[in-house]
Amino acid sequence: MIQALILGIVQGLTELLPISSSAHLAIIPWFFNWNNIPDYFDVALHFGTLLAIVLFFWKDWVKLIKGAYDQAVNKKKNREARMFWYIVIATIPGGIIGFILDHFAEDALSKPLIIALALIIMGIILYVVDKKAPSKTKYKDMNFKQTFIIGVSQAFAFIPGVSRSGVTMTTARAMGIERKSAAKYSFMLSTPIVFAATVLKLKDFVFNAEFFIGVISSFIVGAFVIKFLLQYLQKGSFKGFAIYRVILGLIIIIRLFTM
Repeated sequence: MIQALILGIVQGLTELLPISSSAHLAIIPWFFNWNNIPDYFDVALHFGTLLAIVLFFWKDWVKLIKGAYDQAVNKKKNREARMFWYIVIATIPGGIIGFILDHFAEDALSKPLIIALALIIMGIILYVVDKKAPSKTKYKDMNFKQTFIIGVSQAFAFIPGVSRSGVTMTTARAMGIERKSAAKYSFMLSTPIVFAATVLKLKDFVFNAEFFIGVISSFIVGAFVIKFLLQYLQKGSFKGFAIYRVILGLIIIIRLFTM
């Protein structure tokens, strides 16, 4: 139960920040020699942060769904319907590519050295892109091309260490989307793909005390992290997260060569 609590807190902290929750959930058991973590637990913890995203943005989702309904039934074109379909379409390529990688390359991509290199490389890319990119596009003004490219970039998140939020926020920033809007769209975009992963793994879940401790802790911490990040990015940059990624990657490499 202590392991479940620690991993739940780590998931809540790292899933929504651009520092890769999958890397942390893989490295912490490896670092401390925890060999009894079930395969489904990663997805269960992601379900906890999914609940946090849905809770935080439920009004936005209601508006998007209502807008899509009005467009389909009442033939009313509106911004909410447009964004709803942007998210749906953008989810498809990332979901398909990710599904293939998850089935055929999961073990090969989960090696500590691969994770360390992904953390470092993506950290450098995040820093350079965020520093040089303009902030000219808000969430409500994003177009189909921008949202689709961000959606495709999600496929790289199945390499532990890349980070779904990291790669989508970096891609958004590269196209001139302001930081807070990049974070919000990243959170919204993660909802359908994490929900689909949860449904696929649902049959493997074991609803014991450890499961609920992990899910609840990731949910509570995740909710606070969303609020923190959106407030922080009004004035702050991604520099600190990029530096953290590089340092963590170097620590993993040092650990590898000193074992």
